[in-house]
Amino acid sequence: MAMVSEFLGQLCLNTGQEPTSPTVVPARDFDPDRDAARIETAIKTKGVDEQTIIDILTRRTYSQRREIAFAYERRTKKDMITALKGALSGSLETVILGLMKSTTQFDASEIRKSIKGLGTDEETLIEILCSRSNSELEEIKKVYKELFKKELEKDVAGDTSGHFAKLLLALVQTKRAESSSIVDYEKIDEDARALYDAGVKIRGTDVATWISIMSERSVPHLRKVFDRYKSYSPYDMKESIEKEVKGDLQSSFLALVQCFENKQLYFANRLNLAMRRKGAEEKILTRIIVSRCEVDLMKISTEYKANYGQSLPQAIMEHTKGDYQKVLLSLCKSDE
Repeated sequence: MAMVSEFLGQLCLNTGQEPTSPTVVPARDFDPDRDAARIETAIKTKGVDEQTIIDILTRRTYSQRREIAFAYERRTKKDMITALKGALSGSLETVILGLMKSTTQFDASEIRKSIKGLGTDEETLIEILCSRSNSELEEIKKVYKELFKKELEKDVAGDTSGHFAKLLLALVQTKRAESSSIVDYEKIDEDARALYDAGVKIRGTDVATWISIMSERSVPHLRKVFDRYKSYSPYDMKESIEKEVKGDLQSSFLALVQCFENKQLYFANRLNLAMRRKGAEEKILTRIIVSRCEVDLMKISTEYKANYGQSLPQAIMEHTKGDYQKVLLSLCKSDE
């Protein structure tokens, strides 16, 4: 029964300061014993009743799923996560097991998977580390150490190199200033000028200056800096990044700028990219929908429809199938 204590022993809540717009909200008239009994029956049914498992676990928050798991254990003397693992398979299993972790535990596990073993999944590292707030990153570091007995900073440093490693480490060190109601126009101008002087103005790029400004300034401040930057440079910040740096470093800086400007649009773009790739890249779809369904998936869906002319559920129906399609659609649907 190690899985319950490992993943459900601590209730980790989203502590970010940003306003949330989840699609998964606490179920009304919640009865963990009734849900546990229904899941037990669904697992025991010949051929497994996947629909019931989807209906229950996608319409409950993490804290409610946690209560169901404990009720299931009391009822059956078995670990629900292990039982689900035995009953389900493929993409549906991946989503359901992801939902049995808190948002923070899920993020920590995804980071661990991206750096464990041969090769590194830089795309996952960039997406998570560039889009999470200071408080979310602090919580991820703590949970990462609890789950894997390792320091996130050391693992990131050991698995990446060069300026890319320096940028990710700067983000993990959470030195970003908190938002303030005071607007420092002098500092905005100074930072905009410094970004220009360190990049477009000179031959080569002073990457250290870019890293420092983009990892230490508050998000509202940086939005104003990028606006001011256009008065110095013939290119906007995104165009400058594309001209000045390449590879994973470019992808990281672009992800940061997109998240500073509109984080939900960044995720909408990532979802669209994943679905447009041949065969739909399920790994990205699963990661974003599972990690954001209790955070801001409703806003992401709004951005998706505004920018791509079809709703997120319509796109999911077009590019996925079977139980995987059903579980994603249920997570995208709000009961509010």
